Amino acid sequence: MGNHILDIILRSAQDSFIQVTVFVGAVLLLFGYIDYKQQGAFVAAIERSKKFQPLIGAFLGITPGCGGAIFVMPLYVKGTVSFGTVVATLIATAGDSAFLTLTQVPMEFLVLTAICFVVGAATGYIIDYFNIGDWVRKRSPVLAANDLKAEHAKAEAIMDELYCDNPNACAVRSSNLRHIGHEEGDKVDIALHHSKPLDVTNWGYKITHGAYGIFWVVLAIGFVAGVLDLFMIDISVLSGISNLGIAIGLVGTVATVLYMIFSKKLIINDTHESEEHKLFSLKETLIHNAEETAFVGTWVFVAYLLYELGVYAIGGEQVVAALLTSSGLISIFIGVAVGIIPGCGPQIIFVSLYLKGMFPFAALLANAISQDGDALFPLIALDRRSAFWSTVFNTIPALIVGIVAYFIERAL
Repeated sequence: MGNHILDIILRSAQDSFIQVTVFVGAVLLLFGYIDYKQQGAFVAAIERSKKFQPLIGAFLGITPGCGGAIFVMPLYVKGTVSFGTVVATLIATAGDSAFLTLTQVPMEFLVLTAICFVVGAATGYIIDYFNIGDWVRKRSPVLAANDLKAEHAKAEAIMDELYCDNPNACAVRSSNLRHIGHEEGDKVDIALHHSKPLDVTNWGYKITHGAYGIFWVVLAIGFVAGVLDLFMIDISVLSGISNLGIAIGLVGTVATVLYMIFSKKLIINDTHESEEHKLFSLKETLIHNAEETAFVGTWVFVAYLLYELGVYAIGGEQVVAALLTSSGLISIFIGVAVGIIPGCGPQIIFVSLYLKGMFPFAALLANAISQDGDALFPLIALDRRSAFWSTVFNTIPALIVGIVAYFIERAL
């Protein structure tokens, strides 16, 4: 039994790293560079275009990752975008799980993205047409004004004490960042940047900001192995080194898990502050994209491991397939229920299991519409009631579209 478990762990490490993580890392690098160059241009456009806000919000949502959606939340709190825009953005976003579908099933990613965009924009316009946002705002607490200057000065004093001996860290402190969707010293700044100051003295920060180059080298080696695997070329046979693929997968997965542990992003991967850090410099983009890749890769490994252990415990993939076939419409409700959970970790596991054939496409679609990735966390911090109602309004179209897609899928 011990040998079987060890073999499952090694196989899960190899498959998750070489078949998924390395490609996610490559795509993250590409999108990270694009985001760095465009420097929040779409966010500026959404403030100027009142009539097209739900459309632009949905567009920001469908971009893989949570960055575009995260930047919309402070704009809503400031009152420069509508509640319908928030809902459109959150419906459209599939968070970091989008990187899995993009790299593993690109055609399905395109279909998924198109449907999420249309459903998100349409729902956003419906909400704005019926002025539901006004009803939500009346029930949302107003952020206390207090003495904002004094509160900000106190927060900056804490940052001075933390950063005074670390000029590199001081460069990316809140006051030196180019803020997206808010201004330095406003209520959003204090809630999102100063409520829990980044500790630049801990080992996690030092390692992730010092070893990111090593991490990308490991990813690059794994990427070569991944490309060869796509062309059905056994790297062990090609190199003449026995079990080289397993070794690369194991080293890569260990590096991935360790990097995520040091980055301390077990539940929340992306924050408003980390997105602004990415725009500060190309180095910060590489660091935070490494953290994001490690986050996705770790959860994919966990999903693969759980699946393989489940198959081993139950008695084979045919038994799993039989169980899933009998689940039917319940899979749609499972997808929606998982999507309601904030954060990207549960969504990555769900999509990873979909890639293993455990759920129909309709369940994946329902999950994509329902989930908000990490984009809901800034809104929870700023306006919990609006966050609650946005989740409610995401769930309704997720159920409707998911059920319709399920019966269409069955009929085809």
